[in-house]
Amino acid sequence: MSLDKLNQYISWDALNITRTDIAEIIILSFIIYQVMIWIKSTRAWNLLKGFGVVLVLLAVAQLFHMNTILWISENFFSLGITAIIIVFQPELRRALEQLGEKNILTSIVAFDNAKREDESLTDRTVSELVRACFEMGKARTGALIVMEQSVNLQEYDRTGISIDAIVSSQLMLNIFEKNTPLHDGAVIVSGNRVRSATCYLPLSDNMNLSKALGTRHRAAVGISEVSDSLTIVVSEETGSVSVAKNGRILRNLNQEQLREQLETLQVKVEEGRKIKLWKGRSKHENKDI
Repeated sequence: MSLDKLNQYISWDALNITRTDIAEIIILSFIIYQVMIWIKSTRAWNLLKGFGVVLVLLAVAQLFHMNTILWISENFFSLGITAIIIVFQPELRRALEQLGEKNILTSIVAFDNAKREDESLTDRTVSELVRACFEMGKARTGALIVMEQSVNLQEYDRTGISIDAIVSSQLMLNIFEKNTPLHDGAVIVSGNRVRSATCYLPLSDNMNLSKALGTRHRAAVGISEVSDSLTIVVSEETGSVSVAKNGRILRNLNQEQLREQLETLQVKVEEGRKIKLWKGRSKHENKDI
């Protein structure tokens, strides 16, 4: 087939594509991309997976003509949409706020490659955190340190004071020193940087938690229930060090056990970086990343 005939079959006039259509495609692509990024970086990702399971079950019900299940799903659909809006009201509000930020275009262009240049926990950061926690334990200084992972914790950042400093044991000791302005509340760590201090966290309402656990420990479990973060707790009463993750708490850890827990974050981050590196090389084989 000649090039002229191919152009006849594939021509803008034959497809009736106008500049308006192209603009609409670009805008819709932008919106869909931003929604996917929002879902990936918030609790909505788990909700989306659950919603997928529900759709599979509804497809089975439709296949086998389970009329009762289909009737219930039809009547509860509108209620479910309302519930989703209520549950994700903070995330939706933050997403709308970001649309008005001046640097949104910069964050969009560099989102995948430059979101967190220092997101991988270094051995130095792990050592500094372990040293700080057990020094505070010896001094009976209470502490609450949240290690952010894939779920964004910006809504809790806004309840505290911005720090943006490299993690060090001296900094942690100064932040949690008693009777200082920043000692009350939680510190949020993103990668190798302390992002904010004096942050308020949601308390867990899990009735199975020990009654001996105080507010710090319940806050640590609470943030682990709504995100994939790992939270270190130093007890002010006993000086013991605990770690909360996935809605559970590991108590009375020694230095080696705490180090092992933090090193699991290193493994997860490095695996994510390898995936990004592979994707990048598949697209740009001759470029360094």
